[in-house]
Amino acid sequence: MMFLQEAFIYLAAGVIAVPIAARLGLGSVLGYLIAGALIGPFALELVTEAGHIMHFAEFGVVMMLFLIGLELQPSLLWRMRSPILGLGGLQVAATTLAVTGIGVLLGQDWRQALAVGLILALSSTAIALQILGEKNLLKTEAGTSSFAVLLFQDIAVIPIFAILPLLAVVRSAPTAEAAQAGSVITHLPAWEQTALLMAAVAAIILAGRYLMRPVFRFIAESQLREMFTAIALLLVVGIALLMQMVGLSQALGAFIAGVVLANNEYRHELEANIDPFKALLLGLFFISVGAGINFALLQKEFLLIGGLVLGLVVVKFAILWGLAKLFALQGGGRYWFTFALAQGGEFGFVLLSFSLQNHVLPQAVVDTLMVAIALSMALTPVLVLLNEKWIQPRFQGAGDADGGSLVNDGLGEQDSPVIIVGFGRFGQIVGRLLIANGTPVTVLDHSAPHIERVRRFGFKIFYGDASREELLHTAGAGRAKLLVVAVDERGMTNTIVENAKRHFPHLKIFARAYDVTHYHELQKLGVDYIEREMFLGSLKVGEQTLQALGMRAYQARRTAQRFAFHDQQTIDLLGQHELGSQKYVSEAQRAREEVLEILQADKRNQRDNSDHAWDATGHE
Repeated sequence: MMFLQEAFIYLAAGVIAVPIAARLGLGSVLGYLIAGALIGPFALELVTEAGHIMHFAEFGVVMMLFLIGLELQPSLLWRMRSPILGLGGLQVAATTLAVTGIGVLLGQDWRQALAVGLILALSSTAIALQILGEKNLLKTEAGTSSFAVLLFQDIAVIPIFAILPLLAVVRSAPTAEAAQAGSVITHLPAWEQTALLMAAVAAIILAGRYLMRPVFRFIAESQLREMFTAIALLLVVGIALLMQMVGLSQALGAFIAGVVLANNEYRHELEANIDPFKALLLGLFFISVGAGINFALLQKEFLLIGGLVLGLVVVKFAILWGLAKLFALQGGGRYWFTFALAQGGEFGFVLLSFSLQNHVLPQAVVDTLMVAIALSMALTPVLVLLNEKWIQPRFQGAGDADGGSLVNDGLGEQDSPVIIVGFGRFGQIVGRLLIANGTPVTVLDHSAPHIERVRRFGFKIFYGDASREELLHTAGAGRAKLLVVAVDERGMTNTIVENAKRHFPHLKIFARAYDVTHYHELQKLGVDYIEREMFLGSLKVGEQTLQALGMRAYQARRTAQRFAFHDQQTIDLLGQHELGSQKYVSEAQRAREEVLEILQADKRNQRDNSDHAWDATGHE
């Protein structure tokens, strides 16, 4: 009964406060924080045990980092290695050294000063990404730079957890709090704790790499949509439980698991099922932060805590500003970058508790820093608001008031301009033609056995029901240019088109028509280009897609004809081997590489020779 009352109070506070804050231009994050402060034990006292809800609401951060990890394919991490290691690494190192130096100068033990420096070097991923997302800045220069720093910080938590026990002033038996938390390693020597932490991380990586694909396939074959929601939640909760048992951050474990599953063909379905829970729980997390601000301690130690908050924001702002200058962030984007990251982070709460359990920091220091971090997080939306109202207008004439020009690397580079729904006979021809010409595509299919077969041939394909708006959203429909609907069920095709038109009106839609009647149905639905099914229709969709992406008409026609000629040769060749055999697969892969080389060479010749020939064989 008590839990239901507190849940009702939290939800009611969010529903009332957040819309009001949004109308006042304060943003949703500040609205959640104010709501939490008002209902907390130090104000209206509607909720007296904010810590209980905090443990539950932390799953919002856990799920957010899991979803961030799902978006980070290894190729994207490699492309972003310079800003991640350079900008992110320098930020963490410089902030740690600055805070440690200040602590030593103030008479603090160097080990405690270093621990505080490592903890305060982290910023709030939840707040920064929420604010930048609301301002549509995630794909700007400031947004991608902020993301790189936050990503490095999230990864850096792993070695920080390993380092903190080594900074303990004394070693003694684990506290009752640690025992209650369920950790099974706090009584072990520091080196054994470090080894077990690394073993837990390795277990997550190996399970995600080799175990989860057959599990997801088994769930998908059941054709029960709610089972994917169950497996997604089970995965996140299971990882959180494992991390808690070894004393590691639950959110960090979820982030690692997300990165491991980033190339899994079921990741879009996972993301679509977790996202609603993430949004709700993340709001509860912000409310919990506000409710957890100890105003009694703040009143008692106002000057100390106020000085800590001001010092933290100033030090971080100065370091971030210097790095923004060093990495040539332009104009208003420099301010967005510095204001968005000049606070403590949610990992700070976890690391402070971990430091207390391992006798790295005393109780008084931990309590004070908890309040300081919470206040710095609450101050961030105010600083961002001041930046938006007073600083950004100065850069409007320069064209970068919104945080710098849009960039193609970082977050935006993972997006494909084309989404293909259905990868049967029709969809495969369209997709192969686009891929052979260097156009990245995102492919969705709702048949788990078919996905498994196609994956053997080297195609990147994701499981999901594209008739769901949330699945299209997670697949990147909000950023794509074209949607090719190639499913073989006319009712499903119509549903997908209707949802795409309703939720993503900017998309151009190319669709496969079952027959003439269906052709007219799709016309009425506003489809941009329609072709009746089978090979020639598939080839024509690919040709028109290439034109829509900027290729000249004669080049697209010539490319399609050459592709058709080579495809027929490939079909004749593969007919000599048993379907699905190793020889069949190897010949298909060889043919795919061959057509890629042919079409790329033809593309270069067209640029060099101004050849306007229409014959795929090369004759005028």
